Amino acid sequence: MRYEAHETLVAPARSSSEPVRLMAGLSLTLLLFFLFTYVFSFVLGAFVAPPAREGFNETLEVGTTPVSVLINLYLFILIVVALGIAVRQVHARSLASLVGPIPRAMAQFRRVCLYLLGLHLAISVLVPSPPGLVPQLHLAPVIWLAYLPLALPAVLIQTSAEELVFRGYLQSQLAAYFKKPLIWLLVPSVLFGLLHHDSLMQGDNAWLVVGWAVAFGVAAADLTARSGTLGPAIALHFMNNVVAILLAAPQDNFDGLALFTFPFGLNDASALWAWAPVDLMTLFCGWLTARLALRR
Repeated sequence: MRYEAHETLVAPARSSSEPVRLMAGLSLTLLLFFLFTYVFSFVLGAFVAPPAREGFNETLEVGTTPVSVLINLYLFILIVVALGIAVRQVHARSLASLVGPIPRAMAQFRRVCLYLLGLHLAISVLVPSPPGLVPQLHLAPVIWLAYLPLALPAVLIQTSAEELVFRGYLQSQLAAYFKKPLIWLLVPSVLFGLLHHDSLMQGDNAWLVVGWAVAFGVAAADLTARSGTLGPAIALHFMNNVVAILLAAPQDNFDGLALFTFPFGLNDASALWAWAPVDLMTLFCGWLTARLALRR
């Protein structure tokens, strides 16, 4: 495995690579994020009439309206701010050091996105949906297009924030301390997967969702180590979430901005298991496509 480029991200972490510092940085990030979220919720609640607050909070939790999805996605700005403060205070690192050289990261992001766009177009034409799982129109195209200028930056913020935490911060700090790639490839990926566990929304499928997220984490970690920037991982994450959030989402689960919805929810075991092979194939092909883009 050619991971020499990973040194670009690992070198800034070496002077503060002790596990105790990593735990302190994660703890401070979480503490600040919860504080910022509480303040935001308090301010937002002041603009919602008391009789409507319960319904508004429920809608915000499941993301069944365009506004609720946008709020959820833009909230990830708070994670970026919290992480930026934490790495500066605990590790004396800049947020940019978690990304790698910005011009190279942006060039890799654009290239991988372009290749992945071609892949997803090909899959949509050549790979049919399993029987009974064909997505149905959800939002009127005019409404969907009207929200798109707000939705695309929101998805980019959400995916960039997660990649900054798991691949930019966790992976580089672990790689600076542990020499074996298996540790810094798997540990952030498993934590990323566990973050997606939601037994209330996913029911018996919760661990299937976790497994897919772990596989995605490993793919993103590998791309990060090969490229030396977060650009490819953000591109893979961004294109995946554009498809999953803006194009076709599971019914009644974060589908507020989706043009189409699948006729099943994340708690539908038979449907999710029928769809899982297509999802895993798409992830595997996306990883290979990103690697091809990086070689050109």
